[in-house]
Amino acid sequence: MTKKHAVDLQMLSFDDIADILVSEKITMLSPAELHGLVCGQLAGGSRLSNDLWLQMANDFLDIEHFSHEQSKVGLVGLYQQSLAQFEGLEMSLDLLLPDDDDYELSQRVESLGLWVQGFLAGFGTQGRQADKKLSEDAKEMLNDLAQISQVASVDLEEDDDSENNFIELSEYVRMGAVYIFTECNKPVAVPDQQAKPTLH
Repeated sequence: MTKKHAVDLQMLSFDDIADILVSEKITMLSPAELHGLVCGQLAGGSRLSNDLWLQMANDFLDIEHFSHEQSKVGLVGLYQQSLAQFEGLEMSLDLLLPDDDDYELSQRVESLGLWVQGFLAGFGTQGRQADKKLSEDAKEMLNDLAQISQVASVDLEEDDDSENNFIELSEYVRMGAVYIFTECNKPVAVPDQQAKPTLH
């Protein structure tokens, strides 16, 4: 039987995670930033047990514990959902951003910046930025993401051009995250012990 991740989980949305944060009286953090943190850790090669992930989430959210069991279930689901998307054959990572029907473009641009900030913070916990094994393309991508994380939505026009630019930027971020994950999570080759000369 092949191992499957989160096959029975309903896809969690931005609003689902927002509801969890509200239920825990957390108002100063965006669901996008939390999702970025998860994805950054996974991209850096981290794999956490449910308990360790929930403890890290507690620290990141600056709370002692979750008040509701459903919050734990939801956040574990978010972690499993993110890992399953990264590891899926399609690598169809969905950035957890506000829906375009319910949020203004300026809010979605701000959330994209927060997602990237979370991603870089999560990736940083693995100490991979200084990894000399990273390709030049990966280093360039991390540099681009660092610039995108500073994106601002001041005086943003709500028009088709701005909407298209946002879509392109979101896709660039998504593909960048997948690229970094692919590079940092390559299977480790097992050295052939028999090929090594031995001393007698």
